[in-house]
Amino acid sequence: MKIHIETERLIIRDLEKYDTKGIFELDSDPDVHEYLGKKPIKTMEEAKQVIDFIRNQYVENGIGRWAIIDKKTEDFIGWAGLKYEQVLRKDFSYYDLGYRLRKKYWGNGIATETAIESLKYGFEKLDLKEIGAAADVNHLASNKILKKIGLKFIETFDFEGVTHNWYNIRKSEWSELKRTSNTL
Repeated sequence: MKIHIETERLIIRDLEKYDTKGIFELDSDPDVHEYLGKKPIKTMEEAKQVIDFIRNQYVENGIGRWAIIDKKTEDFIGWAGLKYEQVLRKDFSYYDLGYRLRKKYWGNGIATETAIESLKYGFEKLDLKEIGAAADVNHLASNKILKKIGLKFIETFDFEGVTHNWYNIRKSEWSELKRTSNTL
């Protein structure tokens, strides 16, 4: 098990085969998939395939989403982190910031916390020059988080018939935000 980030309340580590039950609980929930194409998974086999897909990104791209684990309970909360995205934006590839939490953990600041830590990791450990993110225009919570942590709205774009907001932050902008903010 490779731990990438540890906070006061969370462990953020590679997804492992034994996270299958947690991935199933996350991705079989229709509410979690409300703004993700409304295609929740239905079987444990699909959950295993999700993990295999993400673990393959570790090998192919050196980065992929990570499991979020509650330090006190060792419960699987969801996933967060960066991935090298080559499909969402047809005209370019980029490092994508994302997070997905089990519904019982919504509203506790975990998505914001893990997003901030992921940006920090991307800029300070991976030395990325910029990081992007996208959110369905109707997903108010996700759009709010991306703005709150310093990403700038750039434009809207269409993906599979759904309008999304496109956000971006450069390393220089992150460094300035970090210098002047007491929340990052």
